[in-house]
Amino acid sequence: MVIRSLVLSLLLLIVAVLPARAVEVQRVVSPGGIEAWLVEDHQNPIISLEIAFRGGGALDAPGKEGTAYLLSGLLDEGAGELDSQAFQARLQNLSIRLSFDAGIDNFDGSLQTLTENRDTAFDLLRLALTEPRFDAEPVERIRGQILAQLKRESEDPDTIAGRTMRRLFFADHPYGRPVHGTPESLAAVTAEDLRDFVAGRFARDNMVIGVVGDITSEELAGLLDSTFGGLPEKAAPVAVPEIVADGTGGVVVIEKNVPQSVVSIGQPGIKRDDPDFYTAFVVNYVLGGGGFSSRLYDEVREKRGLAYSVYSYLSPLDRSALVIAGVATANARVAESLAVIREEWARMAAEGPTAEELEDAKTFLTGSYPLRQSSSGRIAGMLVGIQLDELGIDYINKRNGLIEAVTLEDARRVAAELYRPEALTVVVVGRPEGIEPTRQAPPQGS
Repeated sequence: MVIRSLVLSLLLLIVAVLPARAVEVQRVVSPGGIEAWLVEDHQNPIISLEIAFRGGGALDAPGKEGTAYLLSGLLDEGAGELDSQAFQARLQNLSIRLSFDAGIDNFDGSLQTLTENRDTAFDLLRLALTEPRFDAEPVERIRGQILAQLKRESEDPDTIAGRTMRRLFFADHPYGRPVHGTPESLAAVTAEDLRDFVAGRFARDNMVIGVVGDITSEELAGLLDSTFGGLPEKAAPVAVPEIVADGTGGVVVIEKNVPQSVVSIGQPGIKRDDPDFYTAFVVNYVLGGGGFSSRLYDEVREKRGLAYSVYSYLSPLDRSALVIAGVATANARVAESLAVIREEWARMAAEGPTAEELEDAKTFLTGSYPLRQSSSGRIAGMLVGIQLDELGIDYINKRNGLIEAVTLEDARRVAAELYRPEALTVVVVGRPEGIEPTRQAPPQGS
């Protein structure tokens, strides 16, 4: 294919001019026993820190979904003796970026500061984690912002499809509940609930830290104790059970008066610690993860012009795993688009990738990996992700070897085991023509 050749040629040209150097990751352990991974970079006077605590929105109490997400918007809204305005002014006056987010499995924080403001930045992070205020005004203001966001999301076809898919896959399991909450569940969240989440999750045995930038290991070791030493030693247990996603398949149609339907497709997937994960990762690139060079793109857009974009990706979770695909297309073309995707899903299961497709995928995936290391914040985030997945401190330098080791025999075996056309669950939001639902949609807002 012409597009695939052009993309690969451009990639190889970019990689050829990049400096070839290994990333040196240091394990830093403070005198108090707090660990962080560090990549020193003294070219610019900037320090980036990423932190994650295991346990996110899946730990929200039933009926109080959105607790972790509400908390993520409040930790920089006042802490210690600083109220919301004073805390925000301190951040802005010193050009310190501090933010938090709650996912389904983890609660994340991000800090970026100039080296000259390092000590103040780390102290503000300490206050946010150990002495959050939860004053009435910011709590209600951030709650109102999230409620406005939920109102927008309730009309967004992509959000509707995603929520519906999770309910179909996971039902009453915590993974089936909305991380952002609902208007009713957010209204039930109190300041005491927020404090309970902080007390239960923010602990030294439950966090991983990645730091990149203008700081030495000795300097970082001292800051780890002063910043995180006040956290409890141990977190509450993560009480989220393992679950295999529902694989009965079927089609759900949610009527919405829009000219273009959004289609979300999925099935049970493969977990991150599975020995075949890297093989599945490469195979998915061939099917729908490779953008312009994927089979789905060729068949759905290039050959038939059915949609502007079509994709697939692996979605491993801590307690489960999915394979997800999606497309958005005119209502009159939904049936044909879905038929083509099903056909390619079945063809991948039956035949696997070709030798040429496999080599092209490996070339792109190994060549593009250095491009992901484009900023200190991104590298710090990678360090955190590697720790959460327990991949080893040398992962950045050995990752491409794991991709290169994928064989055609393994790729075809894993494709046959992973892709199950009969297990595909399909959610269509819109007014699709020629699509008959075979399953009922769960109640919206669930």
